[in-house]
Amino acid sequence: MAKTQLNVRVDESTAAAARRRAHQRGLSVNRYIEELVKQDAGEVGRAFVEAAADFMKQYASVFAEEFGAQAPAAPAHPPGGEGPVAGASAGESSGTGRRTRRTKATAQGER
Repeated sequence: MAKTQLNVRVDESTAAAARRRAHQRGLSVNRYIEELVKQDAGEVGRAFVEAAADFMKQYASVFAEEFGAQAPAAPAHPPGGEGPVAGASAGESSGTGRRTRRTKATAQGER
């Protein structure tokens, strides 16, 4: 893959931290930053989407009660991750069969 040069400006303490962390991992600063960006764009983004989907699934009934709209059904398996088993009821996890949906009163009590 062709490489492109990217020049960035950071304060000295950030540059020192990048050098130190790269050295601790046995990487060049370039490779360290490249890996951080790839990780941020991939894993962290995927984790966020999965957490948001789980949140929406858990609180679908609360949103439906609050806003009076029928919540759309969650996909059987969210892209890029494990999800509920096809046919599982709302709020049921894929492996345990435990109910994870909370009531409106419970959700409000945790604020």
